[in-house]
Amino acid sequence: MDGPAMITQCGIPPGDSFTYHYTLEQAGSMWLHGHLAHEISDGLRAAFIIHDKPGAELYHYDKDYLLTFEDWFSTEFADRMYHTINPKEEFPPPKSYAYGLVNGVNGNITQTLNFEPGKTYRIRLVNMGDINSFQFSLPGHEMYVIEADGEYSVPYFTDGIDIGPAQRYSVLIKAHDTDAFNYYFNATMHANFISASPGLSPRVYTGKIEYSANAPYQDTRAFYERPDFKWLNDIEMHSASGHPAMVPNRKLHLEIGNNLYNTGQHLDHINNITFVMPNVPTLFTALSMGSLAMDPRVYGPQTNAVVLKYGDIVELTINNFSTLLHPFHRHGGTFQITEYGPAGSSTPAPESFQNITVQKSKGSPMRRDTISLTEFSYVKVVFQATAAVNFFHCHNSIHSAMGMDMVFIEGPDVLQKTLQIPNAMYEMCHKQGIPTTGNAAGNIGFDFTGLPNVPTIVKQTGDNQ
Repeated sequence: MDGPAMITQCGIPPGDSFTYHYTLEQAGSMWLHGHLAHEISDGLRAAFIIHDKPGAELYHYDKDYLLTFEDWFSTEFADRMYHTINPKEEFPPPKSYAYGLVNGVNGNITQTLNFEPGKTYRIRLVNMGDINSFQFSLPGHEMYVIEADGEYSVPYFTDGIDIGPAQRYSVLIKAHDTDAFNYYFNATMHANFISASPGLSPRVYTGKIEYSANAPYQDTRAFYERPDFKWLNDIEMHSASGHPAMVPNRKLHLEIGNNLYNTGQHLDHINNITFVMPNVPTLFTALSMGSLAMDPRVYGPQTNAVVLKYGDIVELTINNFSTLLHPFHRHGGTFQITEYGPAGSSTPAPESFQNITVQKSKGSPMRRDTISLTEFSYVKVVFQATAAVNFFHCHNSIHSAMGMDMVFIEGPDVLQKTLQIPNAMYEMCHKQGIPTTGNAAGNIGFDFTGLPNVPTIVKQTGDNQ
């Protein structure tokens, strides 16, 4: 099951434990993390790798390596968040510079990857970071991407991959036929909203690819200066499933950004709604409200809920009018990436962003669960609604905490007939005094007494932290 707090369950009470039971139906490079009070930012995160059954591998390789990437801050998330939303402090706040971790240690001292001549290696790349992306490359070798976010792709050649927060890739690399040289891989941590500062941003980390303990390391500086250096572009990738683009029967349009509110706070939004968690987990509302579960109003004015019919094919267009990258993640499933282009706006984008062109998928669109939506651009993704309650949010933890979140209530009428919540999940709520029935406020009908007042927009500012 999927477990973001107050969306599909109550958080695990302090001092308690809870066991998740999964039926594994999909192999791939996954990860898990806390979703209450943004514990992910303070380290509650781990890779979760599901291997293919023996004999069911789509691609052959001799060995499997895992590289996890994290940004590690010297202050806790709560402190950084306080300085971001405190109306008495400047906005945006002073920048925080993180350190990069590779497999949980300083990126420059992570363990060596040993290669043997002639063998093929799968390297899994998992960005578990909070706000930073990582640019990965392995000079001196050909690199073919075969997976994105747990979905296999047709092999895609690239020189480098810019891995946004929450994104995962697998690459196949054929080792050289000789052990005459060793090599370095590169992992450069960066965030587009943090100005370049020597030694602070970006931070460059290198790890070792060792063929022989006695071999010298190849000088690959010229690799990055090539005019034909190719960065991965996921709209160019093709799903290994071969499935064609789905034809939507429902289209949704989202605009994201930042507003100044009457509270004096700068908060993020999707379609001018700043997300606030409900008093009742949204899944419990969907199961307890009968026919009213099909009405998005019962989920509260700030849950930003969209109700979908079971089986709907939904095209989601997300416009980013800000100067920041936003990694958007869909819980509970993947989507097809069908189009990128320049965000439509009455206000022209800065000159440096006016060269964005429309790019459309061809053949079988790549599927994944997290897209990196660049500045002043839009993306179109398509997915099929199931019977579930699925969180959809920016995976930059600061942006999510500031309200750039929404919830898809998919097939709640079907959900009521097919899902039974275990008693242990109700008990977790009861121990914390959290109601488990009713609308977002825990009341009947459309009585939302007990929910916080909805703040008023004073100014649409577009940019955020």
